[in-house]
Amino acid sequence: MNTGSAGTVALAVVPDPRVGTTLWEMYELAIAATVFGIPHPDLADPWYELRLCGDGDPGGVLSLRTTHGLDGLVDADTVIVPSVPDAVVEDGEEVPARLVEALRAAAASGARMVSLCTGAFALAAAGLLDGRRATAHWQHTAQLAARHPDVVVDDSVLYTDEGSVLTSAGATAALDLCLHLVRKDLGATVAGQLARRLVVPAHRAGGQAQFIEAPVPPRDDDGLGDVLQWAAERLAEPLTVEDLARRARMSPRTFHRRLQETCGTTPLQWLLQQRVARAQTLLESTDLPVEQIGGRSGLGTAANLRRHFLRTVGVSPSDYRRAFRPSGPPSRDR
Repeated sequence: MNTGSAGTVALAVVPDPRVGTTLWEMYELAIAATVFGIPHPDLADPWYELRLCGDGDPGGVLSLRTTHGLDGLVDADTVIVPSVPDAVVEDGEEVPARLVEALRAAAASGARMVSLCTGAFALAAAGLLDGRRATAHWQHTAQLAARHPDVVVDDSVLYTDEGSVLTSAGATAALDLCLHLVRKDLGATVAGQLARRLVVPAHRAGGQAQFIEAPVPPRDDDGLGDVLQWAAERLAEPLTVEDLARRARMSPRTFHRRLQETCGTTPLQWLLQQRVARAQTLLESTDLPVEQIGGRSGLGTAANLRRHFLRTVGVSPSDYRRAFRPSGPPSRDR
């Protein structure tokens, strides 16, 4: 069990003053509340402390009771803006000034700033995305880029991680980013176990495409589920695209196309993601030297492991092991 402190997560609730909180705006809010607000003491103790912060809800389709005012964002470890009202995105209305002020204060105090879907418009209004790569749901990225030309908008990815500022596309990509945050805070093992409880894929990398023809995990009857499970059990072996295609009884070109359509990634990218994830688990759960972890994960030499691990995870294997074995990182000092 990971016993590191996960810190305080503050969700900024931004209802539309005309119609209140809508069902669609509740979606990303509910995702974040589910991931960070339901304790899992068997996985990490303490879990996150969740706050719902806002200026009150005028009612509408749903009424929310916030636990804190917007000042509750300022001293949080992580601040998440799940969405903004449709009027901000579609009609060009301004993000509430008090929210902008609170977001700037939270960022200045060292909080990690996160947006889900249209929440990127709030971070952009606060100037927190200027010069940074960011995303939102592909239906709204054109408006985001037009209104905030200093933001490097990428409409093709599930989420972006700029260190202290992270953004995601909408719908299930919001869940991908929330699990990514858990992975950064508490490690791949905890994130993987939580994903299994939520019955979702353990890890979809942020660079995967937003728009894929079948945005669901492969089914057993689509010709991919069995072969991907087969490959996941043999990551230490020198697998090639030809090996996977032969197992799936497809040509390499057809296998490449089918995996791209189904998972939004190429066979080689999928293998790399799985091997890095395996290395993360081994670093957390074993005392094996880096050389052996490179072999068992299929990444080869220690140098190759370090190169891919640093590029994908953002830290070296040794730094990752220090952070997540035996305990996770402390919350931000104040």
